[in-house]
Amino acid sequence: MYITSGTSTLLRRASHSSSSRAGKRVFSSLSRKPVSPSPPCNSNSCCVGYQQYRSLSYLSAARWSHGVDWKSPTSLAAQIRIASASIDNLLHRKIATMASENAFKGIFTSLPKPGGGEFGKFYSLPALNDPRIDKLPYSIRILLESAIRNCDGFQVTKEDVEKIIDWEKTSRSKLRFPSSLLDFTGVPAVVDLACMRDAMNKLGSDSNKINPLVPVDLVIDHSVQVDVARSENAVQANMELEFQRNKERFAFLKWGSNAFQNMLVVPPGSGIVHQVNLEYLGRVVFNTDGVLYPDSVVGTDSHTTMIDGLGVAGWGVGGIEAEAAMLGQPMSMVLPGVVGFKLSGKLRDGVTATDLVLTVTQMLRKHGVVGKFVEFYGGGVGKISLADRATIANMSPEKISLSFPEIQSLFSSKCQPQQERVYSSYLHLDLADVEPCISGPKRPHDRVPLKEMKADWHSCLDSKVGFKGFAVPKEAQEKVAKFSFHGQPAELKHGSVVIAAITSCTNTSNPSVMLGAGLVAKKKKLLSWVLSGLQKYLNEQGFNIVGYGCTTCIGNSGDLDESVGAAITENDIVAAAVLSGNRNFEGRVHALTRANYLASPPLVVAYALAGTVDIDFDKEPIGVGKDGKDVYFRDIWPSTEEVAEVVQSSVLPDMFKSTYESITEDHISPAGSIHKDSPAAKFLMERGVDRRDFNSYGSRRGNDEIMARGTFANIRLVNKLLNGEVGPKTVHIPTGEKLYVFDAAMKYKSEGQETIILAGAEYGSGSSRDWAAKGPMLLGVKAVIAKSFERIHRSNLVGMGIIPLCFKAGEDADTLGLTGHERYTIDLPSNISDIHPGQDVTVQTDTGKQFTCTARFDTEVELAYFNHGGILPYVIRQLTKQ
Repeated sequence: MYITSGTSTLLRRASHSSSSRAGKRVFSSLSRKPVSPSPPCNSNSCCVGYQQYRSLSYLSAARWSHGVDWKSPTSLAAQIRIASASIDNLLHRKIATMASENAFKGIFTSLPKPGGGEFGKFYSLPALNDPRIDKLPYSIRILLESAIRNCDGFQVTKEDVEKIIDWEKTSRSKLRFPSSLLDFTGVPAVVDLACMRDAMNKLGSDSNKINPLVPVDLVIDHSVQVDVARSENAVQANMELEFQRNKERFAFLKWGSNAFQNMLVVPPGSGIVHQVNLEYLGRVVFNTDGVLYPDSVVGTDSHTTMIDGLGVAGWGVGGIEAEAAMLGQPMSMVLPGVVGFKLSGKLRDGVTATDLVLTVTQMLRKHGVVGKFVEFYGGGVGKISLADRATIANMSPEKISLSFPEIQSLFSSKCQPQQERVYSSYLHLDLADVEPCISGPKRPHDRVPLKEMKADWHSCLDSKVGFKGFAVPKEAQEKVAKFSFHGQPAELKHGSVVIAAITSCTNTSNPSVMLGAGLVAKKKKLLSWVLSGLQKYLNEQGFNIVGYGCTTCIGNSGDLDESVGAAITENDIVAAAVLSGNRNFEGRVHALTRANYLASPPLVVAYALAGTVDIDFDKEPIGVGKDGKDVYFRDIWPSTEEVAEVVQSSVLPDMFKSTYESITEDHISPAGSIHKDSPAAKFLMERGVDRRDFNSYGSRRGNDEIMARGTFANIRLVNKLLNGEVGPKTVHIPTGEKLYVFDAAMKYKSEGQETIILAGAEYGSGSSRDWAAKGPMLLGVKAVIAKSFERIHRSNLVGMGIIPLCFKAGEDADTLGLTGHERYTIDLPSNISDIHPGQDVTVQTDTGKQFTCTARFDTEVELAYFNHGGILPYVIRQLTKQ
């Protein structure tokens, strides 16, 4: 093995010489030739803190591999569904002969039709007559059925099945699941597939082997930007601009839909992937050649779990891993623990599904659910609608959330009393205890009861900079910025709402909260300022439909009016955004909104009417009525009964049928904004791209030059090496230069220096993106040492050949006295067979410090990926052998 740069060609052959010292793999400085066995070179590091809790040490490291110089230029922001299809002969033969080859063919049972005949056959878990199954969580039964159905003695063995049945004792065991039955959604995956075809050609192999082995539903939902708002023609104007900006990209996707088999494109303007999945793509139960089995989703976006509201099991994996699965590689996962979340009672009048979601999210984050499944059960589950269950599931990322364990008779006999299921841990929520709330100003799980919002806001102004603080001096908290807005006098204060958006898949697919927003807008008629007949009232308040896709949550709300932006910047105003979204990390929603609050759609309208988050809705009026009297929040808030009546009369099946009947591939024929001073902007301007055509990072995920420059480009990055200065810059340690992160990375790489990242807890949290791993790889990052990882991000790091290491319990960069100025040496065994999941790894610094970390390769399969420099090089090598 030796070190390669990882950035020049897609795939390159090289020798298999070894870099070692005393039986260890020593990561040393970048080299174009095998590294000398001794002495080892160490890695420079550069320390940056992200939003006051991360310490990042990075920049130009190379990856260890079998001499492969691998460059993967795109991410996969999408979703993979375990589904079935008889698409190629091998798959067809495997399914057709499954019953005769399967070790559990004795429980292959017919499901009769009432009038005679049968719907098909399925693997009946009750037919195993094993009392342990009755106590299994529903989510584990999903895995058990899949393992039994695919038990071939090779990819899945009887021992694997036994581990699942004995889940109470074997939880956290490593399992491997075949991925032959799968459905996939995404946008940039086509780029990786095309690049892999090129790689196959260069290796002298058949490029047609790079082809989805399963149906692919590709949903285009992240390219729309809000250039036009508060206008009747906003949606049409924004779609026209979307097609202008993305003409080349859409044409490429159109090509991909024809070049690759089994690919269906869901065009722009159809909706967000998770909503489309819930309303259109989700199958619930599959019937493939007479074999019945439950639908389940393995997705590459943190809101994939939304489908759980439909009773379909869903959880997330890294997008890079998902691409390999699409090409026929087995999935590997740790048999998870399951949190049993009991719901009882019912929601009080006026309490929304969003209030429930924010409460549940806070409880789950506090409990700790990374890497676990979450299963909802109890009498309260039946008191919430399917749409409300989907809203809960959408905001419960990094896990699985199942709302109706009892709906599937495939897994239990309803003729017999059901045993109490056993869970790894338990939570309980009485729905009657849920109260109106919002979350913010910088994280989704920082819930604030509505009645405490004003006090919490002033506490945030007072507190030091952090998740709940802006450190605004007392004497500046009442500052008023006066300016001219389109010729009219205007003013802004701390807390002024400059963005109010009804947005995101979390809430826009829930009719009750959407119609609730319309009712609030309608009742605003009491003051002198969607769906059904209520959209006109939303239009009157400026809430015109602007597009069908992911907008405000991902930073695609467009620019603020120049006069507003200038007033915020020149007066250092802490402006606010209120959105019915699922993500509100600082710098994500908009560069100029430091305070970002998640709220239900009707609350978004209420805050828009108030114009500020600095308000106590119980005591302060929203405005003055036509009769001259004060109008309060309670005067315009709709009751649960009012909302239910409108839902009953307005939300009808034909609405959904008419929406999705027109989707065809021919529609394709023709994550936040790019800051004007960023390296990505410089790159574009040097190539003659006008600022108005910069588009967003999300829309340019197929361009590695842009995405590499966008890595660590968050404008709210707090850099500890710059004494807390905010912005995407760092210090080049040898020279002391202050540079953009990308520029510093390139400087380190040109000097042949490697780097690592030092991180805090839950590193990689947020909406997991492949580029969060691809970008660091292109910048030269070799390893990440963190207190803990967000599960999908850890998987993505492995998929790109980056080593994930965890500090030991009670230790972190601060307790160990690490500053980021040190040079680090990480030793691993030189032989991959000597590395084991979860083993200890020693890290040394040039200052004499030494500490032990845990290698977060969680399965043997992940070690194989690392051995090949990443998952995609591994897949290519496997395919060339066929």
